[in-house]
Amino acid sequence: MFADFLKRLIQPEPAQLPDTDARLALTALLVRIARSDGSYDSGEEATIDSVIAARYGLTPGAATTLRRDAEILESQAPDTVRFTRAIKDAVPYEHRLGVIEAMWTVVLADGERAQEEDALLRLAANLLGVTDRDSAIARQQVTGT
Repeated sequence: MFADFLKRLIQPEPAQLPDTDARLALTALLVRIARSDGSYDSGEEATIDSVIAARYGLTPGAATTLRRDAEILESQAPDTVRFTRAIKDAVPYEHRLGVIEAMWTVVLADGERAQEEDALLRLAANLLGVTDRDSAIARQQVTGT
């Protein structure tokens, strides 16, 4: 399953992903961001589950299953560019701001803004075509400041 998905992601001109694959790509990106500081704990897992359940209208069990699949995919995927390209192709710009908000939610889940997470979020936002200003606004939406 994941080998075929990864194969589609690394094509020179990948086709737009179906919704279920776009969900998997976004969730894998959230997992990658959470893991980027070398600490991936149950609080971050719960945050990812909550974010994707709210975003996609999933039950808690379905969200957990999606996250677990995304953890496997993330561990096998070669780079972040593939995920972001898939998301960029599947999600209109105005909805990508919600993707950035989801990423900020994960980055801030443990109460810290680790350099590694921050750097990966900036890279992902840039690859998604989201401006620094819009990313900052998304962060403010998450923090309420």
